[in-house]
Amino acid sequence: MLQSDFPEASLEALAAFIDRHPRLLVVTGAGVSTESGIPDYRDSRGEWKRPPPMDHRRFMASHAARQRYWARALVGFRALSEARPGPAHRALAALEARGRLAGIITQNVDGLHQRAGSRRVIDLHGRAELVRCMSCDGRRMRHDLHAELEALNPRWRELGAAIGPDGDADLEADFGDFRVPACGRCGDGILKPDVVFFGDSVPGERLAAALAAIEAAEALLVVGSSLMVYSGYRLVRQAARAGKPVACLNRGRTRADDLYALKASLSIGEGLAALAARF
Repeated sequence: MLQSDFPEASLEALAAFIDRHPRLLVVTGAGVSTESGIPDYRDSRGEWKRPPPMDHRRFMASHAARQRYWARALVGFRALSEARPGPAHRALAALEARGRLAGIITQNVDGLHQRAGSRRVIDLHGRAELVRCMSCDGRRMRHDLHAELEALNPRWRELGAAIGPDGDADLEADFGDFRVPACGRCGDGILKPDVVFFGDSVPGERLAAALAAIEAAEALLVVGSSLMVYSGYRLVRQAARAGKPVACLNRGRTRADDLYALKASLSIGEGLAALAARF
């Protein structure tokens, strides 16, 4: 693996990599959104900065877990909903517009790639602004559910807490009186953000689309992801098995460090903006 401690050399190597592979597919993680004010989960060693996120089985099995989740989300989701695309999102959109990218597979659920202008995006883990009923599969916009939650739980609206990743908040309280509505369509279904929770699986059709994008691409660029979650790591492993070169722009260790032809440890936003300016 080629790796340089000199930013200019790393940029030159990444620019050459992009230039050699016009059908380049990008896999992004939380690191592309931190400059938009959305915290990430892991440190430079790939270790948790905070307790792991909500587990799918626990959410589905425990009303108390759902009370805690939605109460914290009522505080924390404001940061996610108000976030705006940062330099990394804008640079990737510019590279796509200039014909340098085949598309993006993102592990993020914030929708910021699309808001920056990217058109060919696969949201591997779903979109946080949607809510799905786990019984009837009905959808509703999350801001609509949050308005209902605020009306049902007026004393919780004014609480403040440090913001966590993906619309969470570091709020600890007695959640026993927090009211969580059932699905208004079927009457009793559990409402869950339309995202892949920890311990859940990527929907089959979405995984198939991601693997097809890998197959059609010439090469892969990983940006801002430690790939510690298997759903992202498997894509890089699939590309490597197919003999497609893989490069990485990320600070710190990733799960796929032994698979890269090139790795650059640079500021994500500044690095991508500098790369976009070269094309």
